[in-house]
Amino acid sequence: MTQAPFRFEPLGDRDRKGFACGVEELDRYFREQLGQDVRRRIATGFVLVEVASGRVAGYYTLSACHVHLADLPEARRRKLPRYPAVPAVRLGRLAVDTDFQQRGLGSVLPANAVARALESEIAAHLMIVDALDERAVGFYRRHGFERDLDDSMRCFAPLDLLARGLGLG
Repeated sequence: MTQAPFRFEPLGDRDRKGFACGVEELDRYFREQLGQDVRRRIATGFVLVEVASGRVAGYYTLSACHVHLADLPEARRRKLPRYPAVPAVRLGRLAVDTDFQQRGLGSVLPANAVARALESEIAAHLMIVDALDERAVGFYRRHGFERDLDDSMRCFAPLDLLARGLGLG
């Protein structure tokens, strides 16, 4: 039996210096800030590791958040209880190292994030992401997210719809 080429792990104490995705903001965050955010419980970081080399191929972060019910489109609000806010999970950062790009790993990262959010014992209805640019908005829309009309870089989707779209059940 052969071992899978990649595995997901919590960030842990791994060396992050060599990671480069080509977007300086994402590289700097991974190398310099993510460890602090994890220790402070601001975000949880997960890495996709190449088994053979132990190199980080990609990463993403998750954190708890909420969305005011009034900020959702009317069609979504009608299906929800009239609480002031809806619990959500923020997909904060997501990147694939340049050495591993063009292998479909960008799709594996949000799928794992959705699966992890659904497996949590803490309830969340939506996944939210604040995209860095239009290219990133397109990426998230291809993965089932809707663009928030009031904030052009924010995308969201109900976790159950994302799960179905990603073939997670």
